[in-house]
Parts: sequence; C-alpha cells; structure tokens
Amino acid sequence: MQERKLFEYAVIRIVPRVEREEFLNVGVILYCRDQQFLEVLFSIEEKRLVLFCGALDMNDLQERLCSFEKICKGSADGGPIAKLDTASRFRWLTANRSTIIQTSQVHPGLCIDAKTTLQKLFEQLVL
Repeated sequence: MQERKLFEYAVIRIVPRVEREEFLNVGVILYCRDQQFLEVLFSIEEKRLVLFCGALDMNDLQERLCSFEKICKGSADGGPIAKLDTASRFRWLTANRSTIIQTSQVHPGLCIDAKTTLQKLFEQLVL
C-alpha cells in the first residue's frame, strides 16, 4: 500500500466587492512538500461571473490568475515571488489579502497523488 503524504490546499475566490464579502470559487491551489508539488487549477466561467458582478474586467482577471500559475511553476516571468522556494511561494499565494482575488484558509489533508487530489478538489469545490 502506498504511503499517504500531507498536502495543503486553498480555494481561490473572486470577491468583486470586498466590503460585501460575497465570492465565487474559481480555483484551487495545492502544495505537497513530499511530492515537490505546487500547482493551481482555475476556471473563469464568464457568464456566471457577469451575472454575479457585471463590472469585472475578464482579461484582467485572467491575467491575475495566470500569475498564480507562473508563481507556482517558478517561471522567470513570475516576478520576484516566483524565485522563492516552493513552500514560500505557496505561503505568499495563500496569504490573507483584501483584493478581488483571495484565497480561503489553508486546509490540510493526506493524499497518495497530489495531482489527482488537486483535480478532485477542483471538481468538488469549483466546477
């Protein structure tokens, strides 16, 4: 039997009007140190977001979410945060903030395969 590994994840949310604290889940970020895994999955359902808050700039939103991907991958075009070690990048991405894109609290779990777990969480919490 394969050994389960500790992972941490947070849900990525769009919060168009921070003062109202209303949000839509659009993605999940998952970190598993033992599997050297840090990835994000997100989906922008434009029709749903327009119904929720018609004043959103979808291109800007897409750009901001793509920056999560760049930072997770440690891409050269991900800025100075992308140069940090994996754990620090995850902590930075999941830090509390009061902007249009926020993350939930970080939740722990155990998994055998981090990529499969990320996909399952994405399907359960976003789609």
